[in-house]
Amino acid sequence: MKVAIRADASVQIGSGHVMRCLTLADDLRERGAEVRFITRAHPGGAQALIAKRGYACHLLPAPQPGGSVMGDLAHSAWLGVPWEDDLARSAAVLADWSPQWLVVDHYGLDWRWEQPLRGQVPRILAIDDLADRRHDCDLLLDQNYYSDLDQRYAALVPPHCTCLLGPGYALLRPEFTVAGQALHRGTGPVRRVLLFMGGMDQDNATSIALRGLQDFAKAGIAIDVVLGAGAPHRDQVRTLCESTPNTRLHVQVDNMAELMASADLAIGACGSATWERCFLGLPTIAIVLADNQRRSAHDLAAAGYIVNLGEVAQVTPEKVAQAVAALTADDAGRVAMSRRALGLARREPRTVADLIYEGTR
Repeated sequence: MKVAIRADASVQIGSGHVMRCLTLADDLRERGAEVRFITRAHPGGAQALIAKRGYACHLLPAPQPGGSVMGDLAHSAWLGVPWEDDLARSAAVLADWSPQWLVVDHYGLDWRWEQPLRGQVPRILAIDDLADRRHDCDLLLDQNYYSDLDQRYAALVPPHCTCLLGPGYALLRPEFTVAGQALHRGTGPVRRVLLFMGGMDQDNATSIALRGLQDFAKAGIAIDVVLGAGAPHRDQVRTLCESTPNTRLHVQVDNMAELMASADLAIGACGSATWERCFLGLPTIAIVLADNQRRSAHDLAAAGYIVNLGEVAQVTPEKVAQAVAALTADDAGRVAMSRRALGLARREPRTVADLIYEGTR
């Protein structure tokens, strides 16, 4: 089976879309599929990471510097070019290879891009978080938690589309399953905090949160800070880590499950890593870094799965310190949050890869 994946990373977009697609690609490759990526050469793009993971990568040209992209989607600018141009170049790649499935994970694309590609590929999986545009797809994946999840895509997908909704379908690497099997969440004090605000962290929320953690680090709590290799504020974060006791910076890690399993508390963005933390029952203080995180963060906090500090622009080191102090003092509250998160992340019996293979038969 051949599977093409269209996803981008950039300083603006972040790396989460490509990272979750790589997780799906690994699962498909393990089952014998040949997977290739189509990605654009944005600043902060993921082409090197995709190649390092062993996948062929068809690189679309970088956007013109200073160019403006007009479109009617909320995230049209993330594409970097008019969608018609992206469609033409992607169609040429697909026509030369003829895959059975196309996976598209991009907020700047919708049914107008997907529908014409039916001539090059029989089946399409759309990965979405926003429910703000129509799709022409056979499967739709939204791995997020929302209070109205079952209704979000009712008018946005064709009648034959199967919707895979909720954290039970989250794209998790095998290392999380292994870590989950050996996991024993205790009821003791907080000894280790994990700080991960996404691979890029364009807003430098890592530095804000780390300043709020400095007194806890001085009191003996270990701090693990994680960033991607392309993070624009990496040098500043490194300097801050070096001046903060009991603090270690990890860059472009491949042991995130281990770091999450060993932590007692996390501070993080409300993106894809949310479901990794839930799967390992890690109590979390979340900060909203993007529009697509706002609603999910609100609903998760309202149901008691996380603590939500809100928009990054309103978050200060003092607010972080207050939230950490409250949770570190509330052992029973952390245990309850951990158990709720573990229940939320309970896996569906069939994975996304299972359903792709079933749809090919």
